[in-house]
Amino acid sequence: MKNVIERSSGAYRECYAGALEAHGQRSLRASFDGAQDGTLFRNFSSFRQTHFFVFFSLIVNLFFLSSHSFAQPAYENAIFNHEIKTVELYNTVKQSSFPIITLGTNEKVQLAFDNLQGGTQTYSYTLEHCDANWNSSNLSTAEYLQSYTEDKITDYSYSTNTVQKYTHYQLKLPNENISPKIPGNYILKVYEDNDPSKLVITRKLYVASPKVAITAEIVPSNDNASRQTNQKIDFTINYGNLRVQNPGNDIRTFIIQNARSETAQLSTQPTYIRGTQLIYSDVTANDFPGGNEFRHFDTRSLKLNSERILHIYRDTANTVLLLTDPDRNNSNYSFQYDLNGAFYVLNQDGTDPRTDADYARMFFTLTTRKLPNEGTPYIAGQFNDYKLDDNSKLTFDAINNRYQTAQLLKQGVYDYTYVWVDKAGKTDDFALEGSYFETENDYQVLVYYHPAGARWDELVGYQLLNTTKK
Repeated sequence: MKNVIERSSGAYRECYAGALEAHGQRSLRASFDGAQDGTLFRNFSSFRQTHFFVFFSLIVNLFFLSSHSFAQPAYENAIFNHEIKTVELYNTVKQSSFPIITLGTNEKVQLAFDNLQGGTQTYSYTLEHCDANWNSSNLSTAEYLQSYTEDKITDYSYSTNTVQKYTHYQLKLPNENISPKIPGNYILKVYEDNDPSKLVITRKLYVASPKVAITAEIVPSNDNASRQTNQKIDFTINYGNLRVQNPGNDIRTFIIQNARSETAQLSTQPTYIRGTQLIYSDVTANDFPGGNEFRHFDTRSLKLNSERILHIYRDTANTVLLLTDPDRNNSNYSFQYDLNGAFYVLNQDGTDPRTDADYARMFFTLTTRKLPNEGTPYIAGQFNDYKLDDNSKLTFDAINNRYQTAQLLKQGVYDYTYVWVDKAGKTDDFALEGSYFETENDYQVLVYYHPAGARWDELVGYQLLNTTKK
């Protein structure tokens, strides 16, 4: 704020001086110095008008700069403490499923995470309602939450028989203390010491109130050049009894590939309108690169080598060397089963993987013809929220002519992929993996309703599509 005021004050001084010159005036000090020739009183009226105009401009500019300087970015899935690992949020019907529940039902989501510091920390949580773009809806908590506005996480347990000690925390929502009242997007916030400014985790939660019918299908791309690489989604929304005056403004649909928010494509204008049916089939819209099947590894047991594992070392720490991954950007598609980017915490050698699954440092290596002076590869998956940062960056091993990284991960089954970022900062999901129309993918279709005069976006429709299931 201090910088904003200083910038505004400087702008005020420059604007003020310029305004005086525009009116043929000297500075106030010079005006007093020249009072003996009568110029002070002749200029006073003009000065007063100019001063009011400049003061008003200062207030407007200060408000503008302040609002932009403090504008909050859209929420995303994030971890703010490096000791926090293995964050999960899913519908309790199935582990690692899309975190969506239907308002007014018994459906719940489960949050789970580990703190590698061990011991006991004081964690609190709350929910905040967001618009379709994950910006705060700026509503009072009384408008979207029942009962309390925040609560503590009291369900925790300590790891048992593990080399890496940790404390496991979990939480189910809705519960008797916190429950969403209206449909829409919610950001789940976990923070320390009852202080909301000490954020530890943020997670996206979807709360639906089904009011529209969705019919969707996956079809070949209309672009001949993309038919071998892309998958296109056409869909129809029947809004029934909803009051829709302007479909382009009142109804917005996001389609997401494999629950990855960064892949979302927005549809606002229907191609056709037939009664209460909105038909979206534009030849250029919702055309997704199919990508490739995810790579995977299995560490359900740290006693035996499984597929993709070269060697396991168990001593003061668990270390797992994976087989070297090749560059897969070629002309041939090869099918393999995957989890569409997800991961499952599992332990075949224990009884409760939440607390007896151990951590291991996983070593990944990648061979490719791409050189370090061209860009950098990153490893990504649901396990790290697809974040491309220093933690997911691979370094180049000049001796062995390959890229490598190490990730501390809990036992289980994991999907992952490699993303290439060139020297200009451009991200390419397919440079190392390729893209094929045959790839098996999930697509989440989310329909939001915001009629004229409404103060928030409602999530009124959801459908899960899969390329291999009709």
